[in-house]
Amino acid sequence: MDNPSKTITIDNYLDVHYIHRSNWLRAAVLGANDGIISISSLAIGVAAASTTRDPIILATVAGLVAGALSMAAGEYVSVSSQTDTEKADIEREIKELKDMPEEELKILAQIYEKRGLQKETAMQVAVELTKADALGTHIRDELGINEISQANPIQAALASGAAFTVGGVLPLLVILFSPVSGMEYRLYGFTIIFLVILGTMAAKTGGSSVRKAILRITIWGTLAMGLSALVGYIFGVRM
Repeated sequence: MDNPSKTITIDNYLDVHYIHRSNWLRAAVLGANDGIISISSLAIGVAAASTTRDPIILATVAGLVAGALSMAAGEYVSVSSQTDTEKADIEREIKELKDMPEEELKILAQIYEKRGLQKETAMQVAVELTKADALGTHIRDELGINEISQANPIQAALASGAAFTVGGVLPLLVILFSPVSGMEYRLYGFTIIFLVILGTMAAKTGGSSVRKAILRITIWGTLAMGLSALVGYIFGVRM
């Protein structure tokens, strides 16, 4: 007798794939990574030219607020533009299905042929899927839009802004509790640790290589902080 608890459906099977996490994971990792590196780089640049804590804290807090708002706004505008384009394509597809259904059916069959089906089989599949859900089929197979690729502007904006804030708070804590003398070196060390942790979490969540994620995030973080420190040393006025 079959055990209902072990029954596998297409929905719960697809849920285990990492691609379903791609939209929110991308926004969260980008936001946290940007928060850590941006705020650390800013703080390192100011710390390299300062002998007191106040200017470093002021610059860091200002950068944290501005960065979080900028990330949220940028992500919202970007995803909204993508959504508007998708909606325009869908409206066009609705019109084409109404005005020239035979041509659209042939296009669908050609798509399936290119994917490896025989011509007769491709046409049969196209006919059956068109009967079941013509618009949904064309949106998915002709336009390449599905529930995985579609992004929510509000969700993406909140994820990016919140992740940036969380990432930016980490170097701020180092600034608050670390001696001013040599602070830039401690900031660099802790930031690398934060980035390694972020890279590991992102890789495990997304099912990718932990080593590659850590290497990638550490190299770019080091470059950003190194250049910021150089600017602070060259152009900084001791405060």
